[in-house]
Amino acid sequence: MIRSMTGYGRAQSTVDNMEITAEIRAVNHRYFEFTCRVPRQFGFLEDKLKALVNKSVSRGKVEVYVSVNMLESEATEVVVNHPLAKAYVDALNELNQTYGLVDRLSANDIARYPDVLSVRKNEEDEEKIYNAVAGVLSEAVAAFVNMREIEGKRLCDDVISRCNTILSAVDVVEEKSAETVVAYRERLENKMRELLGDVKVDEQRLLTETAIFADKIAVDEETVRLRSHIDQLKEMLSGDAAVGRKLDFLVQEMNREANTTGSKSANVEITRIVVDIKSEIEKIREQIQNIE
Repeated sequence: MIRSMTGYGRAQSTVDNMEITAEIRAVNHRYFEFTCRVPRQFGFLEDKLKALVNKSVSRGKVEVYVSVNMLESEATEVVVNHPLAKAYVDALNELNQTYGLVDRLSANDIARYPDVLSVRKNEEDEEKIYNAVAGVLSEAVAAFVNMREIEGKRLCDDVISRCNTILSAVDVVEEKSAETVVAYRERLENKMRELLGDVKVDEQRLLTETAIFADKIAVDEETVRLRSHIDQLKEMLSGDAAVGRKLDFLVQEMNREANTTGSKSANVEITRIVVDIKSEIEKIREQIQNIE
């Protein structure tokens, strides 16, 4: 299914005592460009998340935001330096006994001395964290892709509608082109009779001049190629692959054929129709800039 390059998706879940929120958004871009914002301590996730997103997105400027809130402090522990604590207790008791002091020591008193307690950060289980974040981000990506597909369907319908409008206009161009040749032959014959008077008109010369004119304004090759390009465009739109760049090339070729048809025109009405065709092609070009 054809997808738009613009979209947004969000998901939130609590996994393994982690409250995880993932957001993804994208806008048009010629290639796949990825940026990711994650908490500093989870920087190791960026490359893996890029690979995950790239499986579903081939083109566009993609931004991912991930927040992780640890609900329980499993990542740290407080460590008691027992030898140092005992040394402090022994020293304080010695002071009490030596100077006849009365002092009841508490754990809180000892804990205030330097280096008795220290905070040690446990090593994080990177694979566990990635799996948790990847699961939530995958939900966000699914919502994101769904939005892109809905928008892509709208773009596809609009492009096909404009292609059909062009094909109808091409039918008229071919019809008017044939009529132009007939009209030219009649004008040429009348002019020759007017100039020659009673002298018989040279039918062979008349046919030759008409043939030269017909060849000069013939647009058969251009209209055949234009129809072929439109058939290819429709076929691409019916597939599942990312075809944005190929469509861009096809539209350039369609515009080339329309320009050539216009340059050969010897009929004001055909010229006007070609202008309308080029206008539709330009609108198609604008639309496919949004297609992945």
